[in-house]
Amino acid sequence: MSLTVDLSGRTALVTGASSGLGSRFGRILAANGANVALGARRKDRLESLAAEIGPQAAAIEMDVMREADIVAGFDAAEEAFGTVDTVIANAGIDGAGMAVDMPEEEIERTLAVNLKGAILTAREGAKRMITAGVARGRIVMIASITAFEPSPGLVAYSASKAGVVQAARSMAREWARAGICVNTISPGYIRTAINDAWFDTEPGKKQIARFPKRRLMGEEGLDGVVLFLCSDAAEFVTGSDFVLDDGQTL
Repeated sequence: MSLTVDLSGRTALVTGASSGLGSRFGRILAANGANVALGARRKDRLESLAAEIGPQAAAIEMDVMREADIVAGFDAAEEAFGTVDTVIANAGIDGAGMAVDMPEEEIERTLAVNLKGAILTAREGAKRMITAGVARGRIVMIASITAFEPSPGLVAYSASKAGVVQAARSMAREWARAGICVNTISPGYIRTAINDAWFDTEPGKKQIARFPKRRLMGEEGLDGVVLFLCSDAAEFVTGSDFVLDDGQTL
């Protein structure tokens, strides 16, 4: 990764950090000087990642569907590194399935993880930043291009991500005078554990072939914006959504 941003002195909490984009975020934040609390349900994977990153990282077991877990996660992050001033609400599940076939429980779970979990994570972070008097708080919430594009087979997922975008804008307005910038990133399709099997199928390959560049994005495609939004340079950016999709929605 060629881009560097000075995040020295920052403490970040990343949810969904045990794999995929979350683990990528943890690595790049630490590589640019931040202390990173890695939050997810699979603590064994978090511990391996924290060991790889080094003393700047801490593994924190947490489930964003439960507020008590989120509170405990922030407590653990503060115990390890002090006040969290940077949050990446990334935890998510795909909630795939045609609307007429999707069980009620799966719809509820998708909304609980992707939308409720993101709101609760951002809210807990903001509460603590306000209490601690953090002057330049940063909250980044991971949405999706499906928040804006019709997405058959992803009704619950796309609804949850559209909710994330609007929730972030509303929270950005609430916390603007507290110095907390809240923004969203809406990535295009990136091959991760959440969708790997789909893109190996014939329909998945046909979907890739329809993209203007006929390819999936690489995880590194988000690095620059993530680092910028977590840095002091983003002081005048709040309530914004950044679509990074390699032209997939063109």
